Amino acid sequence: MDTRTLGQGLEVSAIGLGCMGMSQSYGPNPGDRDDMIGVLRGAVDRGVTFFDTAEVYGPFVNEELVGEALAPVRERVVIATKFGFDLHADGSHHGLSSRPEHIKAVADASLRRLRTDVIDLFYQHRVNPDVPIEDVAGAVGELVAAGKVRHFGLSEAGAATIRRAHAVHPVTALQSEYSLWTRDPEAEVLPVLDELGIGFVPFSPLGKGFLTGTVDTTTTFTEKDVRATIPRFTEENRQANQALVDLVTEVAQRRGATPAQVALAWLLAQQPWIVPIPGTRRLTRLDENLAAAELELTADDLAQLSSAADRIGVHGNRYNEAGMRMVGL
Repeated sequence: MDTRTLGQGLEVSAIGLGCMGMSQSYGPNPGDRDDMIGVLRGAVDRGVTFFDTAEVYGPFVNEELVGEALAPVRERVVIATKFGFDLHADGSHHGLSSRPEHIKAVADASLRRLRTDVIDLFYQHRVNPDVPIEDVAGAVGELVAAGKVRHFGLSEAGAATIRRAHAVHPVTALQSEYSLWTRDPEAEVLPVLDELGIGFVPFSPLGKGFLTGTVDTTTTFTEKDVRATIPRFTEENRQANQALVDLVTEVAQRRGATPAQVALAWLLAQQPWIVPIPGTRRLTRLDENLAAAELELTADDLAQLSSAADRIGVHGNRYNEAGMRMVGL
């Protein structure tokens, strides 16, 4: 697996592994914890060094899973986790919280769950409008000085917020949704990251599965599948959005690849400091995703995909109303 460098010299595998789906959001959770540990350790064996989790995934249980799986190979991997929600011990959710004292308490709890003495990359999960970003950056900077955190990250932050945070403590990476059907960061955010030398970590790089070609108008989502609540995944919008998947599939067939590999290869080609983190629960899908790092799309392929995605557009918001408010939209 090739490596890429995020901001502040953080070197990671060119494709990471998003671990959220191993504990929530995509239908019934796996019944066998050992299977998920097998996927995590199998990823390491295949050269993946970048693993993404958060205290809110579960809540708490995803960090525990990642910690248990990666403890034997801790020196070989980079673990990213996140703070920013007001979670009680019983897992109940009470909105956002990025008060400095809360950030430090979350760091200590995450360290215990992850079975490590340092968090490689600590993201603010969502920008909290009630706490100045300068205070957040300062608190993480203190954790870095204390040796509990190595790098500071932001998630779903806008260009102005990134600048303000970076002025207090260097930002290593921004994590936001980005793919062929979610291109919001291109206008303002990506130029700022390029200017400041900050890496970019796209989550949902496969459009929550839609860009793989395995989701269509006949797909049904279970009660625990987050896609059942997302406007972009209504049957009407899936039908309207199918044109983009058809295009990705066309390029994939021409290149002897899968739609998922084309979607990931397109992302990798946008900038050398972009590291997508597709999630999966299966080693077969992991192998498919990782092979995207070896797929070199031609300039014509890239131009066709980008221009067609612009022309086709996307139908439906990427979050429901509550989710849109959470990211300040």
